[in-house]
Amino acid sequence: MNPVVRKLQISFAQHSFVLNQAAAFLHRATASIQHPINGGLASANERQYRTMPTHGIGRWKHLLPKEAPKKKKDRLQMKQIRAATDTEYGTLSVKVSGFDMTLVEHYSQYIHNLCNRLGVKVQESYALPTKSTEVMLMQEQGTKMYVDAVLKTHQRVVQLNNLNATLAPIFMDVLLKNQPEGVQLSVKEHTEPDYQARFKARPELEGLMAQMNQ
Repeated sequence: MNPVVRKLQISFAQHSFVLNQAAAFLHRATASIQHPINGGLASANERQYRTMPTHGIGRWKHLLPKEAPKKKKDRLQMKQIRAATDTEYGTLSVKVSGFDMTLVEHYSQYIHNLCNRLGVKVQESYALPTKSTEVMLMQEQGTKMYVDAVLKTHQRVVQLNNLNATLAPIFMDVLLKNQPEGVQLSVKEHTEPDYQARFKARPELEGLMAQMNQ
């Protein structure tokens, strides 16, 4: 046999052996990456997850800290009415009312801010139920009445405590000088009927409760 041909056959056989070894090594490396062995006992075809591969994706609520259960709000109770002394007034209700809700709201905020600047303690600031008044007109020829307009009266109350007697005239003078047009202002001692006026009357419920108590 020609020695050149024999050398070519030997070199070809060596190259094929090296290629086979490399292919076998790559195959083992790929299998180990796709199917990692847990403790050296897992097989290549065994599933490494117990449920779906997307199980648990998108869940985040378990990461948040546990919140305390919300307490049920207690029923609103009337606060103690303070009596007047020789140097201070007791519990006063500064009532603002008018047809323009924007003016009424801004004026009540002005009173609240003025009390904070003068050091007057504001116990509460709240809104009373809106009252509606129908304006009726009679036809020129006839006796039937029809509704011409509906006026809504908006009311706000700023409840004060321990207003100094020497500061009261200055306080009232400032309020009257800054009173907007069309807004009514009244200052009186706070009473229990004033507290009950905060809630809307429910005659049907009151009638049923009266029947149950009989």
